[in-house]
Amino acid sequence: MPIRLYNTLSGQKEVFEPIEPGRVRMYVCGPTVYDYSHIGHARSVVVFDVIARYLRAAGLAVAYVRNFTDVDDKIIHRANELGVPPLELAEKFIQAFYDDMDALKVARADHEPRVTQYIDQIIAMIVRLIEKDRAYTVDGDVYYSVESFAGYGKLSGRNLEDMEAGARVDVDERKHNPFDFALWKSAKPGEPFWESPWGKGRPGWHIECSAMSRELLGETFDIHGGGKDLIFPHHENEIAQSEGAWDRPFAKYWLHNGFVNINQEKMSKSLGNFLTIRDTLARHHPEALRLFLLSSHYRSPLDYNDTALQEATARLERIYTMAARAEERLGPAAPADLENRPYWPLFCEAMDDDFNTAAGLAVLFEGVRRLNAVMDEQEKAPSGHALAELRAGRADIVAIGRDILGILTEPPGAYFEKAKQRRLADSAVDPAKIQALIDKRTAARKAKDWATADRVRQQLDDMNIRIEDRPEGTIWRPK
Repeated sequence: MPIRLYNTLSGQKEVFEPIEPGRVRMYVCGPTVYDYSHIGHARSVVVFDVIARYLRAAGLAVAYVRNFTDVDDKIIHRANELGVPPLELAEKFIQAFYDDMDALKVARADHEPRVTQYIDQIIAMIVRLIEKDRAYTVDGDVYYSVESFAGYGKLSGRNLEDMEAGARVDVDERKHNPFDFALWKSAKPGEPFWESPWGKGRPGWHIECSAMSRELLGETFDIHGGGKDLIFPHHENEIAQSEGAWDRPFAKYWLHNGFVNINQEKMSKSLGNFLTIRDTLARHHPEALRLFLLSSHYRSPLDYNDTALQEATARLERIYTMAARAEERLGPAAPADLENRPYWPLFCEAMDDDFNTAAGLAVLFEGVRRLNAVMDEQEKAPSGHALAELRAGRADIVAIGRDILGILTEPPGAYFEKAKQRRLADSAVDPAKIQALIDKRTAARKAKDWATADRVRQQLDDMNIRIEDRPEGTIWRPK
């Protein structure tokens, strides 16, 4: 079954056919690094991390580029507020971004360019646009002329004439058209700058991605991705610049993820309703956040609340519980048998339909349900066939979770120990007291004092402590 994806440019699903057979070149817009990343940022990064992983698992060689915007109005404004150099501020939040993404098990992109590393390429592209009468200079600034590009609006579905009629943009008499946008900004006092043919200045936002993607992926590449908020004006302007400069299609497929909402509003710093990744990870396991972010189709909006994270935690625990039960019977998971993967074909069917992680997770949870049933039956009537099904199914689920979805990356014991410590921190439970009660119950059971054993178990249950009797002893964790 071929991979089909929804192309924002055409407004429909299309069969994915890489420009170069067997190879995928993908560019995804990364963060502007002036603050800590929030969950909305995390969704885009996690979504395209999974897409890159799946394309590689499908046998394609992927060149994945995700950039950093490390010079920008927002960075300069924030740096001035804090009294630090803008590039120092950008470096701080690049490292913070890496810390957050490492915690979320996000793999590094193949190339992670910074705007400040590509100033020469940006200037060269602007020069070319001026030479082709696509851009013009005004007092040390350079603007792109949107009227010079007949295809302007084709990604967002906007018509330039209609946009002009209803324009509510700041009037700048120096522009030929209100929607002309800056390619180069002349330096203001106290701002970082670079020398250029138009004087000291710095790049505009949109030109950065056009220059970096061309340098690293070529004039035309396969997939361009980012959040829906980038369709206009950022991605629309990228198309105008790149196709205006090179007279070739820019990107073949455009993929855009939906917003993360809080109270029906997009999560954003400008609205002040955002939750940083690090604050969320202080209360929830990173894999629970990943599971939450992948629980809906990437193009759909995703509503954040504590209940949703708690549900994701419970679902994650369900998978780890199955893995822990299987480990007791089989030992640690072995690599998946490429000739016997019961869930992989169904998972691929879901992912081939526009990278539908929600449907892919449904395949995993059906597998978890089935393997739990196998283990229940195995306890009643042991059989070699059941063990073989358990061995192949567990290996397949772990491989899909770990290699594609970025979950199930820990041994079950390590996961449950971390979960216990997190819940203890939240509940102020005294571990010594709990262990003393468990020891009392164990002694009562050995003495066949079932009344005392049942009473202690109820006491633990009232304390929201779940216990499980295993051959090696009784284990416990907060509910």
